[in-house]
Amino acid sequence: MRERLLDLGLWLLLCVPVLLKSDPNDGGSWGLVAVGVTVLAGCVAVGRRWPLVPLAVTVAASLPASLELFTPSYSLALIAFGFLAGRRQERTAPALWLFGAVAAVGLLLTLVTHTSLGQWFTLLLALALAVVAPWLIGRYVRQYDRLVRSGWELADRMEREQAAVADRERLRERSRIAGDMHDSLGHDLALIAIRAGALEVDPELGPAQQRAAGELRRAAADATARLRDIIGVLREDGAAAPTVPAGESVEDLVARARSSGLAVALTTAPVPALPGMPGLALHRVVQEGLTNAAKHAPGAAVTVAVAVAEDTGTVRVRVASGPPGATGPAGPAGSASGGTGLVGLDERVRLAGGTLAHRVGGDGGFTLEAVLPRNPPTAAPAAPTSARELDRARRQVRKGLAQAIWIPLALLVALGALMAGVALWTQHQSYLEPEDYAGMRVGQSLGEFADDLPDRPLDGPPERAPDEPPGMDECRYYRSTMLAAIPVYRLCFVDGHLAGKAEVP
Repeated sequence: MRERLLDLGLWLLLCVPVLLKSDPNDGGSWGLVAVGVTVLAGCVAVGRRWPLVPLAVTVAASLPASLELFTPSYSLALIAFGFLAGRRQERTAPALWLFGAVAAVGLLLTLVTHTSLGQWFTLLLALALAVVAPWLIGRYVRQYDRLVRSGWELADRMEREQAAVADRERLRERSRIAGDMHDSLGHDLALIAIRAGALEVDPELGPAQQRAAGELRRAAADATARLRDIIGVLREDGAAAPTVPAGESVEDLVARARSSGLAVALTTAPVPALPGMPGLALHRVVQEGLTNAAKHAPGAAVTVAVAVAEDTGTVRVRVASGPPGATGPAGPAGSASGGTGLVGLDERVRLAGGTLAHRVGGDGGFTLEAVLPRNPPTAAPAAPTSARELDRARRQVRKGLAQAIWIPLALLVALGALMAGVALWTQHQSYLEPEDYAGMRVGQSLGEFADDLPDRPLDGPPERAPDEPPGMDECRYYRSTMLAAIPVYRLCFVDGHLAGKAEVP
């Protein structure tokens, strides 16, 4: 509805110049008014779908009235439709072809009607000022609106992306908390199972107490399995490994495991402190190695070694356990492993910039080894997607503005150079050399110096020139200089003979 009202207002506005020309004394008639109003109504009706059609129709209606293109009835329509064509038309090439076609048709009509090329130059000037200039303004408005619209769209997208990032961060944090629950509680439950297993085979306890210790050991193993399954559901979607610090050093971790009955020896003391992600990964490698040894090789000796390589700037940590005891309280199949611990550990080590390896020895022993950098890796910040898209939109707008402004301006410059060249050529056609003029004598026949005359004389005398001598059959005027309009040479003839010559100021 709003667009229809705007189109109606535009049509009424464009009809005003046509109605003002309805006076027959002013060269108009009601028939021409009816035709003009109808044509403008059709142009406004199709202007939104085909923006160049109204402009072409208005030009076609203006040229028969004046070869100079600028007419009182349709001058406002030319300006309005030129602006709307630039505002609504997506592509630039069709408009440029239309402008070139108008200039070519104007030149053709000028040559066919044998009128002065000055009218064609006036047509080009009217085309540039009344059509091309409004079209350029419309293109600029279109490109500016596109940039503003792209900015708002990107701002809305950035807001949605920020909300999505916040949701992902909350989910990631929950996954990290769940991972830490698995790592810490799983480790503690494994140590509880070790203690319960020791009580289960303690000869000083009665059968009832031994059965209770066995039940406690099995309950701890089952709780560890259920905890692994629950946390595995939270971490099966590819979430990053947890990065929350364990809150204790490697020495404290080994001492706690030793006090729980695990035969563990630390061959490196003190263990070097690593900052950031490498330190967290070092703690988790030792924790996972001790947990696996407690679960799958109870009673076996465990060795933890940490070595610093100064030449490469890395730290190598190695947790090795012997084969599981044949008569251990849990046995070699005391708790099945789902493999999620090593998968999460490998991800943590990778994020810290290191590598992880594990292998089973020929005697059934298990070795877990990792190489970590002494300093945390620095990731190069990536430009946000929204910023890249905004920069791409700006480049497209600048490219569109260049196509919409500089290309037409270059065409106008080329037309200006053409106009200057044609003007010089036209002036040369009517230029009489001063030496040839001086050699002409009154009384000579025209045939004696016809070869010295230019191809064509001027259309008439300059303004405020003195009256021609009486009794002359004809007087011709020629340029005396190439660039100046005055003075000119006047040659008057009677019966084909030169009867008078003068330099007219």
